[in-house]
Amino acid sequence: MIRDKTFVFIALAVAIVMFVFGYNLPVLYSLPDNSNADSVNSPVYKIVIDPGHGGKDHGAEGVSGHVEKDFTLQLARKVKELAEQDLRMQVYLTRSDDRFLSSVERERPQFANQLGADLFISLHGNTYTDPTVSGTETYYYHPESLPLAKSIQKYVRDATGFQDRGVKKEDFFVVKDTNMPAVLLEVGYLTNPSDEQKLMDEDFQYRIATSVIEGIQDYLEKTENT
Repeated sequence: MIRDKTFVFIALAVAIVMFVFGYNLPVLYSLPDNSNADSVNSPVYKIVIDPGHGGKDHGAEGVSGHVEKDFTLQLARKVKELAEQDLRMQVYLTRSDDRFLSSVERERPQFANQLGADLFISLHGNTYTDPTVSGTETYYYHPESLPLAKSIQKYVRDATGFQDRGVKKEDFFVVKDTNMPAVLLEVGYLTNPSDEQKLMDEDFQYRIATSVIEGIQDYLEKTENT
């Protein structure tokens, strides 16, 4: 009788131990998080985002009075915010507030060159005398910048839904004087009432910012695999 009680007691004790430790293994031990392993082992790219205009240089003026310098700064901040989710990207802004950067002194490309940046993207809102003109276009100068321009144009065009005005070569100093692949993105026309309304919408800006990041990621994946 005593043996039976002892056996029951031991069996009960073992069951309790198995219950406590068996069901709490996830608390005592968890598998390592390898979700960012590839990103951690990948090289870090220095990416300069350039909000066009600034300070006394207002840039284009929209039909409702919005100015380009405000739009580009709002968009650049969102690009930087979203880029922080990709451990491969280290983003720098040529300006983080409403300041004037001299085109005569080439401050924007100089900033990127001195930083030793890997990529340079200048953000802009377009203007034209005809308010019906709409669309997205991307400019480059050096041949090595063409693949980046194509990737950015594709993703931003799809995100905005604006007319595809294509990729074009132009000797803008921000893409000509930089030592790394560089593009100038004209997202849409502030002088087009429909474009402007969308461009100044915060949710739409996040959509554009996301597409810029996707364009960069697409470019990086293609160049890393070549």
